[in-house]
Amino acid sequence: MNILILGSGGREHAFALKLAESKKVNQLFVAPGNAGTDKVATNVAISPTDFEAVKQTVLENNIQMVVVGPEAPLVKGVHDFFLADSDLKNIPVIGPKKDGALLEGSKEYSKKFMQKHGVPTAKYKSFTEDNLEEGYTFLATLKAPYVLKADGLAAGKGVLILNSLEEAKKELKEMVSNKKFGEASTTVVIEEFLKGIELSVFVLTDGKNYKILPSAKDYKRIGEGDTGLNTGGMGAISPVPFADEAFLDKVEKLVVKPTIAGLQKEGIDYRGFIFIGLMNDNGNPSVVEYNVRMGDPETEVVLPRIKSDLLELFEGVAHKNLDTKSFSVTSKIATTVMLVSGGYPESYEKNKEITGLEKVDESIVFHAGTILKDAKVVTAGGRVMAVTSFGDSIDEALQKSYNSIDKIHFDKINYRKDIGFDVN
Repeated sequence: MNILILGSGGREHAFALKLAESKKVNQLFVAPGNAGTDKVATNVAISPTDFEAVKQTVLENNIQMVVVGPEAPLVKGVHDFFLADSDLKNIPVIGPKKDGALLEGSKEYSKKFMQKHGVPTAKYKSFTEDNLEEGYTFLATLKAPYVLKADGLAAGKGVLILNSLEEAKKELKEMVSNKKFGEASTTVVIEEFLKGIELSVFVLTDGKNYKILPSAKDYKRIGEGDTGLNTGGMGAISPVPFADEAFLDKVEKLVVKPTIAGLQKEGIDYRGFIFIGLMNDNGNPSVVEYNVRMGDPETEVVLPRIKSDLLELFEGVAHKNLDTKSFSVTSKIATTVMLVSGGYPESYEKNKEITGLEKVDESIVFHAGTILKDAKVVTAGGRVMAVTSFGDSIDEALQKSYNSIDKIHFDKINYRKDIGFDVN
């Protein structure tokens, strides 16, 4: 089978490496890919949201399945595009259609969905420029910290957590009146701050049946001790120590089952991943957000722990018989540490040569913001690569990752040295 993966990050490199293990896979293509995917697949220099170029690539290379990595093509309707095209309609797309992608594409929609279908989540209200004063009044009824979320996609930057009421009011106005996050913040969701410790649970579903994949926890802040600015993720661990069987049973009963049932009640034929961002408050799960794809860097610790053929699971999604498929997971702990460009998540320089990769022998290096330039691997983004290792403990796995990082060099390299600090 020939497979096309859409995307260019560490998540897509992880998909490529995992799918390359399958005996059923003939050729792998990644669009646009990175310097890491180039070693296991054929990179295609097109944008995942240029659907006509995607179509051309699919037809030229006899692609028989498309796996969508990032959220943008899903929210823009890549799955719908395939179904509406006579040449593409029989090619399975792993990722929801536009109606399902709204779970991530609109914070307001996803909160209404949770409320309607009895999924535990924080209380909230939505506001626009037209009812800004009501937004100020609602903020005053909440206790600090205050959570403001841009309704639409804002490249992972549309959530603000603020400790001062005055600052929250000021930022609300910046978002809805001055379009701080562009059209994404025309509507802003203000919600109660959930206390507890965060984790993510990943579900793969064919719309009716589902598989719950290993849990993971990522670290978003740039600074140690979870300080500083938010990023796309500085590292992750899997499994999460406090997510024991009893807690995950609660997640399945209170969150996963009503979510899948809710999608069916809404008439949404959802085929793909549901990323459930959770807060564990004294053993009780509450949903922070849905994403409609795998997380990054969580994918880099979740997929390596799956011992089974990932393509088998994808075929189950495509043919709506996921209940007939089984998968197994290693008991080993996986950790990943993200190497980022100096200055990230603010301004940073690109095109820094990366050396020492060939010396890494006890970790998997997942490329994210890298490209090949004059036969050299150079930086091409803020988050450059994720270094994943296995161990019998978090400490053992992390030590391997940090040992590997000592062998990798690029100018102004930065990374956190405390991944897992709060659960270890």
